[in-house]
Amino acid sequence: MIAFLFNLLLAVAWVSLTGSASLHNLVFGFLLGAVALTIIREPFGGKGYIRRVGRVLSLAALFLKELSLSAWRVTLTVLSPNMKLKPGIFAFPLTVTSDFEITLLANLITLTPGTLSVDVSTDRRTLYVHALDCSDPETAKRDIANGFERKIMEAFR
Repeated sequence: MIAFLFNLLLAVAWVSLTGSASLHNLVFGFLLGAVALTIIREPFGGKGYIRRVGRVLSLAALFLKELSLSAWRVTLTVLSPNMKLKPGIFAFPLTVTSDFEITLLANLITLTPGTLSVDVSTDRRTLYVHALDCSDPETAKRDIANGFERKIMEAFR
């Protein structure tokens, strides 16, 4: 997180030095800052800063894919003449441990159409999720674990 803030600071410094406050110039400054932090590594960026940015972008791409697929499934369900829904709540066992990771996972689940994060257990080991179609909760658990949760652990650990 500190490396990202340094990178953002370097991008703003680049924009102010060049005198062009366009989005393209900010992105270019951000990329230059990422390269600089990768070269410096130890004091500021840490090892693998570029790799971490790539993993966060991979998580964002997965979210956009799941968002599109879920929106399509919900649309088909709503437009079908006989909505065969089996809504329900299932308990998802958490592998992520930090408050940030749990919050991010819960928000990604909630932002995906057809699912809603309801609560987290007091021991922070279980996330309760409401699904529009809970006919196969084991598949839903497996999809979350192999999708969002795995990508979050890759990006932030």
